[in-house]
Amino acid sequence: MLKSQELPDCCYYPNQPSLIFPDTPTPNHSLYLSNLDDQKFLRFSIKYLYLFKKSVSLDVLKYSLSKLLVDYYPLAGRLRTSREDDQKLEVDCNGEGAVFASAFMDISAEEFLELSRKPNRSWRKLLYKVEAHSFLDVPPLVVQVTNLRCGGMILCTAINHCLCDGIGTSQFLQAWAHVTAKPNLDLPITPFHTRHVLKPRNPPQVSYTHDVYNSTNTTRNSANDSARGDVVTEINQYLQSQPLVPASLTFTPSHILHLKRQCSPSLKCTTFEALASHTWRSWVRSLDLSPSLNVKLLFSVNVRRKLNPEIPQGYYGNGFVLGCAQTSAGELVSTNLYNGVKLVQQAKSTLTDDYVRSMIDLLEDKTVKTDLSASLVISQWSRLGLEDLDFGEGKALHMGPVTSDIYCLFLPVVGSFDSVTVLVSLPESVVEKFEYFMMKEVLDNGEINGFHAEENGFDHMKKL
Repeated sequence: MLKSQELPDCCYYPNQPSLIFPDTPTPNHSLYLSNLDDQKFLRFSIKYLYLFKKSVSLDVLKYSLSKLLVDYYPLAGRLRTSREDDQKLEVDCNGEGAVFASAFMDISAEEFLELSRKPNRSWRKLLYKVEAHSFLDVPPLVVQVTNLRCGGMILCTAINHCLCDGIGTSQFLQAWAHVTAKPNLDLPITPFHTRHVLKPRNPPQVSYTHDVYNSTNTTRNSANDSARGDVVTEINQYLQSQPLVPASLTFTPSHILHLKRQCSPSLKCTTFEALASHTWRSWVRSLDLSPSLNVKLLFSVNVRRKLNPEIPQGYYGNGFVLGCAQTSAGELVSTNLYNGVKLVQQAKSTLTDDYVRSMIDLLEDKTVKTDLSASLVISQWSRLGLEDLDFGEGKALHMGPVTSDIYCLFLPVVGSFDSVTVLVSLPESVVEKFEYFMMKEVLDNGEINGFHAEENGFDHMKKL
């Protein structure tokens, strides 16, 4: 067994990495990206990690990927700035190929599972790092397959967020698994490429206030604005002053039911609404923010079916917007879960067709940025089918991110569809407080109701 949390180094196979090209010629053109696609907030790659008990032949994976890239040809292209507007991004669909690296690591699947409760920096070894001068120079799709001592494999993918959202990445990965395991069958979903369905109106019609964003051109006009700016600066400096470490807690259906019962019978809520509100309140409490500070919860909402007409099936671009719940820190932590859930529900209810179109029009102003100050951002990876990937040798034993960052992820739990793992990185000095507040709400008669103290880092809670 491993003696530390650090993974051993990868031994890359000869001539690594390689480029995987589409199997047959594909359209050569520029692909327009919508204002939801090319936000500066999304200029990074979504990095997934999968652990499989049994490996699949590298040649088979490469061949199936080349076949799939005929359908998903933009992922074999390259990002570039638009010739008409240097603030706008587009995809040069030139068939230059996806990066595919393969390696061996002297570790077993069981040993990795011992380390899989939360990410650590050594996991970065499992994804080939493309040396590039800028974000635009990194190919939209990077893959590494690492074979293990036991005959298993770890698959890591980096998929550019400007091309795909969570639903889109799941659609692509499921398609790759499908082509690998069932090469003679058609794709279950045909990808829809054009992004013009989310094109802004001409002229733009910004008819709502969008608290998700602020503008770098906006000047602070009041003493209150100035004071808030000073406080936010202090928070950001605090968050950056010490290393961030991941906190990871798994909520079973009984824990989630315990949270929902705090709102019933007068308020019915979803798992996401209850858990998001609970996580937001625990985050604010652990940071001990000023009671007067306005705090925000930003969370992803799929709007594919909220628009008129609906976005076509197979759309794998960014079909989500951020909902925004906000209140003062003091109001959030001094009231019960019910009030936080109401704020989340109200934020969701505003996301009508006209509101989303107004948001898209607002993003024509390239000085507009997502307001990440005093904000917790939650991205939901659960309920996307990400954990169901099967390349023909069985479903994954583990699925999660390669790295952990300041954004909060709601992750699926392999083998337990109704459970959710909450993963968020925090300053090391507040992780214990955050875990305590997250746990406190799901206690039953003073017991740790279903939590595994060692696994979740709750040894110290037994004394409380």
